[in-house]
Amino acid sequence: MSNEPSYKNRKVITIGIVSELTGLTERKIRYYEERKLIFPERSAKGNRKYSFSDVEQLIEIANKREEGVQTFEIRQQMLRDKRKEAERESRQQMLRGQINARFGIQRK
Repeated sequence: MSNEPSYKNRKVITIGIVSELTGLTERKIRYYEERKLIFPERSAKGNRKYSFSDVEQLIEIANKREEGVQTFEIRQQMLRDKRKEAERESRQQMLRGQINARFGIQRK
């Protein structure tokens, strides 16, 4: 299994393209970054690079903002979702360990 991120998570899209794809202004995209709702990487020259997952996240954020949800509330929900996902992964890992121990399966 490769450590390369999937195509969906590779940070290769410029802010201009993201703006075109989402309909958001570059200023609004930067604002969402300032509010810690999106986390682009930086190229060697300092340009922001986004992934397709980031584009989807920005569209979701824009939809919530249109519904009147504040950026603080969006951030809090993102943190709750991240915690739930970490807990779910931890439970799955524990269960796999218990099953492997029960049946004497050794991981390499």
